[in-house]
Amino acid sequence: MNGSLAFSALLPEHLLLLGIVVLLAADIIGTWSRGALLMGVAAVAAAAGVAASMSMQGMSGAPFPGQFSITPAILLAKTIVLALAVPILLMSRDDFDGGEFPALLLSSLYGVCLLISADSFLITFLGLELMSIPVYALILMAYRRPQSAESALKYLVLGGTASAMFLMGVSLLYAITGSMDIGAFSTALGASDLGSRAAVVLILLAFFLKAAIVPFHAWAPDAYEGASVPVTAYMATIVKAGVMLAIVRLFGTATVASPVADLLAIFPLVSIVWGNLAAMRQRSFRRMIAYSSIAHAGYLFYALLGDGAGRMQAVTFYVLAYGLLNVLAFAALPADENDAQRDSLEHLQGLYHRNPFSALVIGVAMLSLAGLPPFPGFVAKFLIFKNVLAAGYTTYAVLGLIGSYLGIYFYLRVIQFLFMSPSGSPSASQADGHGHAHAPAQAHTHDATAGLGGFARAASVLCLVAMLLLSLAPSWILDRL
Repeated sequence: MNGSLAFSALLPEHLLLLGIVVLLAADIIGTWSRGALLMGVAAVAAAAGVAASMSMQGMSGAPFPGQFSITPAILLAKTIVLALAVPILLMSRDDFDGGEFPALLLSSLYGVCLLISADSFLITFLGLELMSIPVYALILMAYRRPQSAESALKYLVLGGTASAMFLMGVSLLYAITGSMDIGAFSTALGASDLGSRAAVVLILLAFFLKAAIVPFHAWAPDAYEGASVPVTAYMATIVKAGVMLAIVRLFGTATVASPVADLLAIFPLVSIVWGNLAAMRQRSFRRMIAYSSIAHAGYLFYALLGDGAGRMQAVTFYVLAYGLLNVLAFAALPADENDAQRDSLEHLQGLYHRNPFSALVIGVAMLSLAGLPPFPGFVAKFLIFKNVLAAGYTTYAVLGLIGSYLGIYFYLRVIQFLFMSPSGSPSASQADGHGHAHAPAQAHTHDATAGLGGFARAASVLCLVAMLLLSLAPSWILDRL
């Protein structure tokens, strides 16, 4: 093993680890609690900058052959994931004090980076667990609702179930092939024996559960609603990105044939349709985004049907566009001391008259998530469906496009609340996605229409600038994937 290669190839991970150690040391000593957030931002930004620099230099190598490797495309994917974490950290300022949140988030990011570079099932499993376990704690950290504990428990139990299914599938593959290399999965895709097919299905279902594909989606709406806004943004963007980039690595460039192709077409198609239909009836912003993310997970899994060479490009660009837009929407969400009140869609009524910046930013995010041109969401969906059509799955592509049109309704409904509803306080009694009544807005002395905090506004501006650049020059990213 080349020591200098190992150090340089793992430099983004080393910077994250250094940030974790510094944050923990500062917390133990009891100093710098106010600077913990900035330390976390500095560590993540430095890791993202290093990964971007390595990618532009064309660096590639395998410091641990068969276990961990880097390529320019992998490094660019890491850059995207790490860069998305910066605005999430900034917007967490109003929800978390001290260094617990940034330390846990950096720990989870470390797992995501391992996932993206994994060449063996051992590293893939390690990355999955390092990514997931801190999130269980993050859901509980801002304990503002009684259902937060239930949400974290449901996520923990179903996350453990997904891990068990993944390990069972890997065990079967190891028994058949004698290899822990992720290439064994792409080989098993074309195998006809029962053991290989069972292993592929188990691993695939584990990722379905992690990505909240129907019917393995039940945890997502509760977890998204029970978590605080920054944690929900993290789960909806970076955790989903880590899962999707990991499965793209597993599939590699292998051609997908029946019956695996049927699984990759039917389950994501059902997710697209059900996610968009269920989102229509939500009165909770976070539950709406949860069902939206279920639909978007369907689009992402559709990419696996396409040509192997274009999978990484389509998924990475989609992850970037989708992540930016979700973080943008959450960062611009008006603050409120009552978390349930803040989460209510009625809370957004007439927002343009009270807070034009937030309304415009959320509106732009909704239009792009709907996949309307000229926003980057349109380019992301175009890449997915172009690959599906090129692979010959015309029927599934058409059905997926029809399902995607359903999503336009609830995104435009948010815009209606923002711009076309009269200004004023929400109704005296509102219900969340479960039908539980919330206290009236007038009962709170805190101004529910207050502007964004400085850090949240900075996060919004960062995402908005990045989104505009991506809209104007998507080819700059696509040429590097």
